[in-house]
Amino acid sequence: MVTRREWLGHALGAAAALGLAPRLAGAQSSGESSLILRAIPSTGERLPIIGLGSSATFAQVARKDDHEALRAVLAKMVELGGTVFDTAPSYGASEEVAGRIAQSLGIADKLFWATKVNVASRGGAADAAAARQQIEVSFSRIGRKRIDLIQVHNMGDIATQLPVLREFKQQGRVRYLGVTTTFESQYAGLIDTMRTQKLDFIGTNYAIDDRFAEQTILPLARDKGIAVLCYAPFGRSRLWARVKDRPLPAWAAEFDAVTWAQFFLKFVASHPDITCITPATSRASNMADNMAGGRGRLPDAAMRKRMIALIDGLPGA
Repeated sequence: MVTRREWLGHALGAAAALGLAPRLAGAQSSGESSLILRAIPSTGERLPIIGLGSSATFAQVARKDDHEALRAVLAKMVELGGTVFDTAPSYGASEEVAGRIAQSLGIADKLFWATKVNVASRGGAADAAAARQQIEVSFSRIGRKRIDLIQVHNMGDIATQLPVLREFKQQGRVRYLGVTTTFESQYAGLIDTMRTQKLDFIGTNYAIDDRFAEQTILPLARDKGIAVLCYAPFGRSRLWARVKDRPLPAWAAEFDAVTWAQFFLKFVASHPDITCITPATSRASNMADNMAGGRGRLPDAAMRKRMIALIDGLPGA
């Protein structure tokens, strides 16, 4: 598998050979255009279209003693206008480490903090008291009196854990609640929950080569007034393996994309029902590149078809 780091190394080498290195480096700066904002349907509050997730590489670095890289990532996101940070108690040390970093940087109150709860055994029941305790631990890690969003992770015992979240929301300690899954086997349950429960958010996977959500989940979110956090916009590392060292097509400039990361993120952002995209990274340079994917023009319907045709035609489908 080709990682994003490996792809960027190939791309920088090729760009230097073609005299394009300054252009690629410029993609990692803040840019001149404003960061795209999307409204949370239940309140109208607007969020930057690009945020930060804390699974994958972020979680791997969080387990180490040296957290300077993560400190730089969080600082860069806020510097470039980002606010949404998505984490979970199950992401190893991510929640705890990010909480300490945010407090030390003085940015804890600038973040839109999205975390999760799930004390259910795999496919089994959850204990409400244990769910409340897990949430209290999240509060202690984050160091805030209110958490912006808590979601039931991976559809874990919705009947038990969603009412617990409603308790915290009624108390004014949680602003928004929702449910998440990135597992195909849970999509039917997610759709049913969206239809039968009052939710502020859902979190699910969506990428240029992973478009199942377009069929029912995203239209239903629009109809029900539910915000959508997008996970895995790079297909985890799958899309990097597919593009390898292939140069970005020149026509990507028509929607202001100058890197593959921006190409992938702008495809997702161009779907009007996506509220915020939260790719994980442990590198400040990647964070800057991602943020640039939330600025400038977005592909229209015809361009989206062209983008899909390009990626669907690559090996690894």
